[in-house]
Amino acid sequence: MEASDEKILGNGKKGRFKRICVFCGSRSGNRPSFSHAALQLGKQLVERKIDLVYGGGSVGLMGLVSQTVFKGGCHVLGVIPKALLPHEISGETIGEVKTVADMHERKSVMAKHADAFIALPGGYGTMEELLEMITWAQLGIHEKPVGLLNVDGYYNSLLELFDKGVEEGFIESSARDIVVSAETAEDLIRKMEVNERQKDEGETSKKKKIKSN
Repeated sequence: MEASDEKILGNGKKGRFKRICVFCGSRSGNRPSFSHAALQLGKQLVERKIDLVYGGGSVGLMGLVSQTVFKGGCHVLGVIPKALLPHEISGETIGEVKTVADMHERKSVMAKHADAFIALPGGYGTMEELLEMITWAQLGIHEKPVGLLNVDGYYNSLLELFDKGVEEGFIESSARDIVVSAETAEDLIRKMEVNERQKDEGETSKKKKIKSN
């Protein structure tokens, strides 16, 4: 890591993201590594003083991430549709809970309050949320980074499908770069922050060129 990157990403200091939306399963999965990854992601958010936006559940990986961030002193915003209240929330409510009308409003509210998105392992709902944020980025609806925490190769097949889409002409190679992936939370957030810094530098360079012409 270069010195300039270390300055931006130093432990215990604020990174460039204020709030990250995390998509993940309301189950813990069959491997202990999934729960470990959720805990480590929560700890990384706390170390960087990043608040959490998530789907509002207090069970499974959702619960592990939200409890870790909340106990670490960062703000937690859970967004959950009325219909899912009895299915996803159990035990003590974590942080601030915003109840919305349906799944569409849930994603809209989560996206509105977040600076970036990270997906942990999860089921259909997690994948649907992830893919919608990728699609919105491709369409220019948002310019926020999208990260994939590929724990124990859980998302290898999905990443291969994205590559197949590029190969077969359905996905632009530039759109393939929307998704940043890594095997650990620390590496993933570092990649996302460095990518955003480089994007900002590129935009600044373009503006300078326009002014000089």
